[in-house]
Amino acid sequence: MAAQPKLAPLSEVLVGICAMDAPLSAKLDAYATALRERNSPFVDAYDGIVARLRSGEAGTAAPKVGEAMPPFMLPDGDGRLATLDELCGDGGLIISFNRGHWCPFCRIELSALAEAHRDFVALGAKVISIMPDRQQFVGRIPANIRGSLTFLSDIDNAYALELGLTMWVGEPVRALMSEIGWRLDAFQGNDGWLLPLPATFVVGADGVILARFVDANFRERMEIDAILEALRSAGR
Repeated sequence: MAAQPKLAPLSEVLVGICAMDAPLSAKLDAYATALRERNSPFVDAYDGIVARLRSGEAGTAAPKVGEAMPPFMLPDGDGRLATLDELCGDGGLIISFNRGHWCPFCRIELSALAEAHRDFVALGAKVISIMPDRQQFVGRIPANIRGSLTFLSDIDNAYALELGLTMWVGEPVRALMSEIGWRLDAFQGNDGWLLPLPATFVVGADGVILARFVDANFRERMEIDAILEALRSAGR
């Protein structure tokens, strides 16, 4: 019986997926498939979280299209406090809630947002990522991504909590994450083991939400084309 081909490490798979010329959904599916091919215990654990979040209608209380985006004041990489009004400017803002620098699905999304940076700038929009990591850990995100996006630290998930976008990882996932060094207590500076539910809000210059994507399945994210269409529609 022929030996099964050796599968590449997930770290290499992630780099290759980020470089793919494909829609964001295809890239995310590719990583989910890679996890299944390697019989990763995270597959069943993540399925369990998603089922729990859906049964609890997670994210349903988040701000809706047509509503004003709640204001925030969060620190950036330079320690300066950034506000919603300041960042919206004249062309609007794309707000991506991400789980952390360690999350492969977030890394794929952030890479796709960085790739579309010029398209967003052409429409006058900025992109920010809000995550609960302290800035020293945000600095581990590749420089090419950090150069295109603004990263804000949501200390203790306070802003995500306000928006109804916070989830507890649960003991099974906490144990799995700890085994491979994903220590949220160190990354976030607290022992809550809470994460934001990944979500995207496209906000107009007036602070009103033009489009949003909130899904209990944190392996799904808003397509880049959908973000661009929302921005273009606002300018018509």
